[in-house]
Amino acid sequence: MSNIETADDNSEPQPTNNVNFFRLVLYITVPLILLAVAAVWLINSDPLKLFDSGAPPVEKLTIERVFLDETGINLKIRAGGDEAMTIAQIQVDDAYWAFTQTPEGTLSRISSAWINIPYPWVQGEVHALRLVTNTGVTFDHVIEVAIDVPTGQVSSLRVQALIGAFVGILPVAIGMMFFPLMRTMQRQGMRFFLALTVGMLAFLLIDTMEAALEFGRAASPAFQGAGMVVLVAGMTCLGLIAMGRRQGVPSGLALATYVALGIGLHDFGEGLAIGTALATGAAGLGAFLVIGFTVHNLTEGIAIAAPLVKKKPPTIVFVGLVLLAGAPAIPGIWLGSYAIAPQWAAFAMAIAAGAILQVLFEVGSYAMRGEKGGQITLDRYALSGIAFSVIFMYLTAMVIKI
Repeated sequence: MSNIETADDNSEPQPTNNVNFFRLVLYITVPLILLAVAAVWLINSDPLKLFDSGAPPVEKLTIERVFLDETGINLKIRAGGDEAMTIAQIQVDDAYWAFTQTPEGTLSRISSAWINIPYPWVQGEVHALRLVTNTGVTFDHVIEVAIDVPTGQVSSLRVQALIGAFVGILPVAIGMMFFPLMRTMQRQGMRFFLALTVGMLAFLLIDTMEAALEFGRAASPAFQGAGMVVLVAGMTCLGLIAMGRRQGVPSGLALATYVALGIGLHDFGEGLAIGTALATGAAGLGAFLVIGFTVHNLTEGIAIAAPLVKKKPPTIVFVGLVLLAGAPAIPGIWLGSYAIAPQWAAFAMAIAAGAILQVLFEVGSYAMRGEKGGQITLDRYALSGIAFSVIFMYLTAMVIKI
């Protein structure tokens, strides 16, 4: 009898589950069907035509990329208005010039195209561009410094990789050389280094968010740059916290890996900024500026090494952490020098900001726990570490702003 009762008990929930499934489908589809019906009615009846004054549609255009080579001036443009638009004429320095557009024809909302203008630009000169649509709307852009960027050459890729190594890998490696000194420190000294890590991460978070919002403003308004940056950064931070805490609160090597990952994403974004500046001629990276980047990033290696003091890992682990934190600067410079659009740069920087925020949260909670669980140790050592790192990062950033 017990077996029969068990079988009956197992068979009873099935109809209920089916009913619940059909109800769930009904709850989802009915609102969507009503929305589709309302949209069809609005399109067919067009009640808004009463307010049509005959004015031309609002047109928006974003110039995402500009580079100059032997073929002339090359532009990547993106439409952002509600209606399709057509580029009818282009002026360069107040003179009309022929141009080719790829792909040809009108630009629908958010679509992009490349334009080539066979204009004999002059090295180092200023050139003013004006794009005119078929409705007469104009969009202006000024090339502040005309410069030929050597793209696609193996030699230029090697030089950019060397710059990325100096900006990313070298300072992290040098900073991690302070690890033996950190192991000899007493508790007060370790609080100083952990607080230094917190201050450095806080500065990187502000710097990364600022860069992400700047890229977002340069993107087409249709991408809603500021909203996208905040949304992506928040989702990245929450997602990393959820993944990082599946095995409990991270510490030791796990925490150091998160720090290296956050710094690596920031260095990737820093590489994007350097590459973009190189491509547009906005900065000439002399030796002094590269050294400035190296000094500015020295504290990154210290921040990675701080959680490892209690248990020294093998040397290969240090090498991996250095590459994880510093190597992303190289592909960042490559991408920034060529074809990355501002909305994608903003997206990448937002991910970096979210990762840094997650690392800041984890390192901050780790530093605040102290030697005993729940103990908050915000003494003069911790405060001096935060103050030193923020001031150091700020002063060195004055040298490298491009």
